[in-house]
Amino acid sequence: MACAYSELLSRAQAWADSAVSAGQLPRARAQFLAQQAEQLPDSLFSCLGSATERPLVVAFLGGTGVGKSSLLNRMVGYEIAKAGVERPTSREVTLYHHHTFSLQRLPGDLPLASVKISQHNDDRNAAVVWLDMPDFDSIELGNKRLVLQWLPHIDVLIYVVSPERYRDNKAWQLLLAEGAKHAWLFVMNQWDRGQTVQFDDFRRQLQIAGFQQPLLYRTSCLQPETDQFGELLLQLHELAGRRTIDQLAKRNEAIRIGHLGHYLRQLLSDFERRDYQGLLNSLDDVWQPCQRDLLDGLAWPAQQLANFWAAHPGQKADIRLWDEWAQSRLSDALDELVLQAVQTGIPGKSLKDALQPIRDHAGKSLGAHAEVTGRQALLNPGGGLRRGVLKFILFAEAALPLSALSWVGYQVFSQYYQGVVNGSGYLGLDFAVHSVLLIGISWLLPFFLHKKLQPSLNRAGFRGLQKGMALALAAVAAELKQVIASEREAYTVSRRQLSDLIESCTASAVIDTEQSGLLARALPESGDRVV
Repeated sequence: MACAYSELLSRAQAWADSAVSAGQLPRARAQFLAQQAEQLPDSLFSCLGSATERPLVVAFLGGTGVGKSSLLNRMVGYEIAKAGVERPTSREVTLYHHHTFSLQRLPGDLPLASVKISQHNDDRNAAVVWLDMPDFDSIELGNKRLVLQWLPHIDVLIYVVSPERYRDNKAWQLLLAEGAKHAWLFVMNQWDRGQTVQFDDFRRQLQIAGFQQPLLYRTSCLQPETDQFGELLLQLHELAGRRTIDQLAKRNEAIRIGHLGHYLRQLLSDFERRDYQGLLNSLDDVWQPCQRDLLDGLAWPAQQLANFWAAHPGQKADIRLWDEWAQSRLSDALDELVLQAVQTGIPGKSLKDALQPIRDHAGKSLGAHAEVTGRQALLNPGGGLRRGVLKFILFAEAALPLSALSWVGYQVFSQYYQGVVNGSGYLGLDFAVHSVLLIGISWLLPFFLHKKLQPSLNRAGFRGLQKGMALALAAVAAELKQVIASEREAYTVSRRQLSDLIESCTASAVIDTEQSGLLARALPESGDRVV
């Protein structure tokens, strides 16, 4: 669906603000959109009650000494514009309008101190507002800036040259840059000093610029009876019709929409170069070496902390696991990740800001994880199998001696009973020795195994600390993936919104090529092709 330029610009500016806030668009790239404004000829007449009353805004543009001011005075029949030989002649904008238009205020972006406003009562020129622009090739840089500030508010530009200066490069570059946005009339003034070869050469230059049948006139204030001034004035008034103004307004808006779409497509091209999947794929290549280095480098303080816990159970140790070296190694890995992101077109600042919390809290998180798992390891030293074996041995340490004592007691009682009944002898010395040995072995064997299989608190604490550090570093890796995924999601949303904006611009940037014959000659052919 076609949209107005103001609506599209507002949407583009809102999108840019959102993308900047999300870190998806550098603030410098959003400046172009922020600086755009609804600068159209209609804005000069914001005080009017009806847009249909708006006149045609016509400006004289040219280099120093070509006679712009003299030509304007001749057109209006009144010496409104300063004319002279001083270089530069014009340092301000002279705005000349019919008294029926009340210009109570000008758009805020226009420099009021450099504007001279005058009124007239000539009904023949009631449909035209005249502007005499400063000399574009002046040595004063402010003149060029003033011309550029007024250009968006102009419908028709009368490009005035002289036979000696019709190839002026500065004004010509402006014509090539601004040609598609305005209707143009061309005047070779001071024709009393000109030659046909110069006029024909100027026409060829205009054809190269896209004006196949340019509205080109010869004028001379010294010999007015032989020039084309009357034809120029007649055709200029013909362009001042309501239909022409409407066509110029629609065409100007379509061109501005086209330029807006062109800039947005450039931004989209930058977006499409961002390879978040490639960054995720390369994450392991960056993080795994860093994780190994950290586990190896933190082994010594972990061992010292485990030894302290084993020797001083329950006391708080003044030993730090995470030190400056570990922080530096982590920062190096995160910086390398940001560098790889930049190389794939991903905004580095946004990713760096998103990684900052990891950079700040990784050490604290690692210390907390390691302490928890380390203390858990001290409470339950050894592996599950070892603890099961130890429990069995502890049971055997009591059960085996008791079993041996029970067997010996049974034998003693049994032999004693049989001896009494049968009158046979009692147990001998060998039985006594063997019984003592059996009871001793049944107690010593599980006791020895229990001592040998008892896990070391030092090793248990160290392994617990290592496990905690590994878990903490694995959590950091998961956070890194989550950060990249979040950045990718924000990128996807911004890219989709940007694509929708471009589609709206493409649908709206359609120039009506059915202009009248006179207007078609005043417009460059290249202007029908929106960038």
